[in-house]
Amino acid sequence: NGNKDVKFVDDTKTFRTPIRPSRRGKAYTKGTKDLLIELGADGFSKWLKNEKKIQYTDTTMRDAHQSLLATRMRTTDMMKVAESFAKNHPNIFSMEVWGGATFDVCMRFLKEDPWQRLALLRQAMPNTLLQMLLRGSNAVGYAAYPDNLVVKFIEKAAETGIDVFRIFDSLNWVEAMKVSIKTVRENTNSLAEACICYTGDITDETRTKYTLQYYIDLAKRLEDAGAHIIGIKDMAGLLKPRAAEILIPALREAVDLPLHLHTHDTSSLQIATYLKAIEAGVDVVDLALSSMSGLTSQPNFNACVAMMEGHERENPVELKSLNKFSNYWESVREFYYPFESELKSGTADVYEHEIPGGQYSNLRPQARGLGLEDQFETIKQNYRIVNDMFGDLVKVTPSSKVVGDMAMFMTANGLTQEDVLKRGDNLAFPDSVKALFRGDLGQPEGGFPKDLQKIILKDEQPYTDRPNAHLAPIDFDAELIEFKAEFGKYVTETDLLSYKLYPKVFRNYYEHQEEFGDVKNIPTLAFFYGLKPNEEIMVEIANGKKVIVQYLNMTEPNSSGQRVVFFKLNGQSRSIVVKDESIKVTKAAHTKATKDNEVGSPLQGNLSKILVKAGDTVEANQPLFIIEAMKMESTITSPMAGTVTKVYLGERTLVEQDDLVIELS
Repeated sequence: NGNKDVKFVDDTKTFRTPIRPSRRGKAYTKGTKDLLIELGADGFSKWLKNEKKIQYTDTTMRDAHQSLLATRMRTTDMMKVAESFAKNHPNIFSMEVWGGATFDVCMRFLKEDPWQRLALLRQAMPNTLLQMLLRGSNAVGYAAYPDNLVVKFIEKAAETGIDVFRIFDSLNWVEAMKVSIKTVRENTNSLAEACICYTGDITDETRTKYTLQYYIDLAKRLEDAGAHIIGIKDMAGLLKPRAAEILIPALREAVDLPLHLHTHDTSSLQIATYLKAIEAGVDVVDLALSSMSGLTSQPNFNACVAMMEGHERENPVELKSLNKFSNYWESVREFYYPFESELKSGTADVYEHEIPGGQYSNLRPQARGLGLEDQFETIKQNYRIVNDMFGDLVKVTPSSKVVGDMAMFMTANGLTQEDVLKRGDNLAFPDSVKALFRGDLGQPEGGFPKDLQKIILKDEQPYTDRPNAHLAPIDFDAELIEFKAEFGKYVTETDLLSYKLYPKVFRNYYEHQEEFGDVKNIPTLAFFYGLKPNEEIMVEIANGKKVIVQYLNMTEPNSSGQRVVFFKLNGQSRSIVVKDESIKVTKAAHTKATKDNEVGSPLQGNLSKILVKAGDTVEANQPLFIIEAMKMESTITSPMAGTVTKVYLGERTLVEQDDLVIELS
């Protein structure tokens, strides 16, 4: 049946065998992890601040593939070179390997345990700092969580292997970052890198919201909160070279902490920004190996090393070795061709729409899933319109997702800004949009536009304090007992954390594990595309224990659509009956909602929950049902007070736009 995550397969495509750089005869030598242990977090921060050589973070194993390949890189492909890279390049500042979207995608699409990935990489790279991206009070999710869940998550992440926590808030709201910064500083031996999320353009005097003084004040507040490092997170690649020349010296003068610059190369300009930033005194820059760099990823690691040769701040890295690792990833990247962002070259459009690099590669597949791919240019235009309408937000996950959800919503329903403002009382806005304006993600600089907030929330009252303060703490001891009662005695505390962050995703992952076992060691080509007749693979099912699987053939489907599949397991012939999901069944056409008392689906998706039944009395704006589409949920409310006459469709029905779900009277 193939992998449901792969939407198209090119049967003519051929693949090279990736060549792994050798680790033979090499031992681990002292790296930044050893230095952190020796100096402690505060001592390490001072060392970094005073170190003349520019330092490099490699994002290949996290943000590079999140930005280029929709976060689909599998653990097995990382592990094949992790040890060798750590042995060949001990002078790398850090390897970004975890956090961001990788936690969710590991379970949701790759059917892997994200905690196991981290533990394996820690074992393979003991001498190098391992870095993660943490969304402050949102941890690695898209909503606010109880403070003690965030604390427990950070403690377990540090215990499992994270040395550098890059902490940010999607609205640059320092209040939402304080718990995370304090936890890293007081409860772990790791480094708290607190981030300024850069947006706008400090060289443009007409843009008065995010000025140089705004960023200086923000950096000072992060220093006061206890940060060891100030990160500059340029998530959309908007920091131009001239702006870097202004920003870096100003921050160095304002705070007594090292500066770590992150950007995306969507415009193809950012290597110039890095050169200016390095010459202005930045301490660390984020890069990706050349075959995983550029476009919506980070600037080219290999090229930056070559650029710095002979420079007074050169940090020598063996370029020939980097090129070998890049060649490996070039071959591996081909395995993931269905997930490419489809951006073919750098584009200055980013200065117009300001879509973050990590979001851009997911936006087109999301549009495709909603049947909107042919309107992708409209979606990008609406993204900018929504941002302006929302008051010019800092846009990074999860706030950027909200802007994207609203842009999709407007595109799917053919809405203009004027339509939203005039007809908003009768529109069922995406849940993420309501959550943002309610205050669930915190407070933006200058607050929300009041008129639009009232239109979106209707009669619901927003709050302006920390959203986490409204959430009851978790009793981990009691919940672990309940968790084991439901999922079995072998689940762990980290499984519970995964479940609390992503309940539905973890449940689906767990059920997949129960049915198919641990699939992380299946070779990537077989995992995504299956086996061809007589093709043979070797799979490690336990430490040192491998099985050989050879697919032979299959029968024609019977009347129930089932086939008998024949294969060999370690040379022994076996067979299994499998339902062929490709056998087409007649699809029922749903009635469309055409009248004022008929409530239809506003977009294509899955009817995940019906909240009323026939005969129920409902009020205007009362929730009726929930539509789920590509990680976006929309709660559809009643346009009027009345009685539910009929519920036309059941839960888990796939619906098209305007399919009739509920009739009112």
